[in-house]
Amino acid sequence: MQVKITGRHVSVTEEMKAYAREKTEKLVRFFDRIQEVRVVLDMEGERYTAEAIADVELADDLVARETGQDIYAAIDTVSDKLERQLRKHKERLKEHHKGRPGSGEQRPTD
Repeated sequence: MQVKITGRHVSVTEEMKAYAREKTEKLVRFFDRIQEVRVVLDMEGERYTAEAIADVELADDLVARETGQDIYAAIDTVSDKLERQLRKHKERLKEHHKGRPGSGEQRPTD
């Protein structure tokens, strides 16, 4: 999985990059078919915005965005939001394949 971190209207420090990379690399635990995660950090006035876009197999891109006073808290929240989306996506895939031949489970017969 690739992680790309960019800044818009803010200079991204090495600490911010390391923190965002650490948080996004943990997402592989929830769904292992993530191709890439792009994190965009933005500053408007006194508010920071963190946005994460995950390119996932078998789905459209998953997007999470959070705005707040603290960039690190925004990164935490974005990571949590992506985690929930990935779990939901994985569950959908499991449910979609349930009952198919070769899946190990059979549909109940009447």
